[in-house]
Amino acid sequence: MIAVPAGVRVVLCTRPVDFRKGHDGLAAVVQEALRQDPFCGDIFIFRSKRLDRVKILAWDGSGLCLFYKRLETSRFTWPPVRDGVMRLSPAQMAMLLEGLDWSRVRRRTVTTPKAAC
Repeated sequence: MIAVPAGVRVVLCTRPVDFRKGHDGLAAVVQEALRQDPFCGDIFIFRSKRLDRVKILAWDGSGLCLFYKRLETSRFTWPPVRDGVMRLSPAQMAMLLEGLDWSRVRRRTVTTPKAAC
């Protein structure tokens, strides 16, 4: 599992990309198509057309890291295909990588206490 440090954004590219692309090709997609900086420390997630593979691109301060995962018997849950990006929480990213349907999970509404106990 990939631990996401505090303050790091997880950015989901909603359109499929050519999975022959490596570090530099995906960094170019981040710069040109997403209009973001691939070297800012954020995590960028890309999908294949078949929905059974994801690539994750991240800058760790000394170099680009590329992670790849393929599900053997199912597909990743992905939002409807549309242009642009979507932000995920670290918990949603963990569920996505586990192959779970993260889109059905909702945060609990927590009310702020009025007084200390």
